[in-house]
Amino acid sequence: MVSGKALGLLYEIVPHMTVVALLMNPKLPEAARMISDAQEAARTLSRQLLVLNASSPNEIDTAFASMRQRGIGALLVGADPFFTSRRQQIVALALRDTIPAIYANREFIAEGGLMSYGNDAVDAYRRAGVYVGRILNGASPSALPVDQATKFELVINRKTANALSLEKKLLFSADEVIE
Repeated sequence: MVSGKALGLLYEIVPHMTVVALLMNPKLPEAARMISDAQEAARTLSRQLLVLNASSPNEIDTAFASMRQRGIGALLVGADPFFTSRRQQIVALALRDTIPAIYANREFIAEGGLMSYGNDAVDAYRRAGVYVGRILNGASPSALPVDQATKFELVINRKTANALSLEKKLLFSADEVIE
């Protein structure tokens, strides 16, 4: 459960948070499962989870207005291609509102986002190549086992962490720290 680990990382860097928001695209087929996983993780940490849905740029703005109004302590941004395409908007809003946020992929960190936790893209491409190689060598795709990510990476933007005056202990356990 990646959302559980992501919420745990947020809790380490912002231990005083009581309410964490989950920004989700309700049009994503796996949205219900991701929300359920995040709710379970929040319960485990004795934190309240506020699910905010967004599937358009205007809805992202509305979600951040709601977070500002409610005094949200941290943000988990759901893994979604739409959010990745809107990463500049999301990162800018999180920084403007000083909301510590964790993202599913490192592209957000290159834009100035605080931290990401997700599967290692290089490893995922390598595994995909192995899969394709098996098929090209005659294996039936239906006979191959389901492949699941096993290598994850934590990437932190040091400049953003400093700007948000956050707990620095995660910097030592990060797989990569971007300046």
